[in-house]
Amino acid sequence: MPSLSSVRPIRLGIIGTGLAVKRLHWPVLRQMPDRFTIAGFANRTRATAEGFAAMADLSMDAYVADYQALLRRADIETVLVCVPIVQLLTITRDSLAAGKHVICEKPPGVDLSEARQFLALEAQYPGRRLMMTENFFYRDDLRLARARLDAGDIGHPRLLVEHWVEQMVPTPGEFSSTPWRYRDPAHRGGPLLDAGVHSVATMRLLGGDITRVSARTEWVNGTMQAPSALVMTFNLANQTSGNCVWGFVGTPAVDEVRNTRIYGTEGTLIVTRGQVRCVHADGTMEDDRIEPLDTGHYNMFLDFYDALVHGGSVVATVRQGVENMLVVLQAFASAETGAPQEVSALGVSPPTGGVPLWRPGGSGALFDGLPCQVRRVAL
Repeated sequence: MPSLSSVRPIRLGIIGTGLAVKRLHWPVLRQMPDRFTIAGFANRTRATAEGFAAMADLSMDAYVADYQALLRRADIETVLVCVPIVQLLTITRDSLAAGKHVICEKPPGVDLSEARQFLALEAQYPGRRLMMTENFFYRDDLRLARARLDAGDIGHPRLLVEHWVEQMVPTPGEFSSTPWRYRDPAHRGGPLLDAGVHSVATMRLLGGDITRVSARTEWVNGTMQAPSALVMTFNLANQTSGNCVWGFVGTPAVDEVRNTRIYGTEGTLIVTRGQVRCVHADGTMEDDRIEPLDTGHYNMFLDFYDALVHGGSVVATVRQGVENMLVVLQAFASAETGAPQEVSALGVSPPTGGVPLWRPGGSGALFDGLPCQVRRVAL
């Protein structure tokens, strides 16, 4: 492996140049030329690669159809793996074996067996950095909410409620148009796994590890060959209770607001995209807005860069990704059996002990050096 230096960008290879790269990763990578440079990219379909190259102003000289050819390049230090879930494990394993550091799309595999194999890779290659792209661990609004909880602003949390319902039908240019993702998924649970791990990441970041779940699923979307709604109640390790509703429906979802609410002994915290509202016991409120709101991808790549160049671990480890996945898998098991399920019963232990609160460069401040500001809105 080439030696790394903090004064030059990491040479990045991309495997898979579809929607995830175009919509999620490239928009933030282009803001970080001092930290990452795209040295090569691979995609089985040349036309898809050409579309990405045009967007990113890259020469097709850097393109290969076979990702193995990309892995043979000694000048590429890290690869970003953005392929269908069913291919993630194989390509990540090959990339690590080729001596590359890896940033891999979530979730860690299609089922529990593959999740365990991902964990084995993390142990097998301790000298490599391996990150799962759980951007919700890094969202600025969620990090601010977590900091307020840690400061005791609403006392001891007693109830966490997560609500996420939206229409999801095949739409050109959107993730819903990808057949492997939703229409005919090869991974268990379809959208409830692919998207649900984000919701679990939110709940675990704010509430801690989820220990016990009771759930029911529903098929309420004729455009999907998978359940598309889930209602779950759960227990958290800190003695808090919770409830969540996920719905990816086929009919229009009107006036829906996706948010997370934490009810404590001395107040309530409400997180709506880009907004954190704290309601105190006496009825007074503070309303903080994050502007501009990052989806978390910028901070995620920054965490990976700092860990690779300066040492240390990342927040979005494979272990954390697996912990998210276990909750969803046990929710499926509960829905199938009609009985509550212990998350630890899947035999992947010990739990992580919660999600660390990421701060840039390990600083004490939440927003040092980041391209956003927190604005307090008068109420």
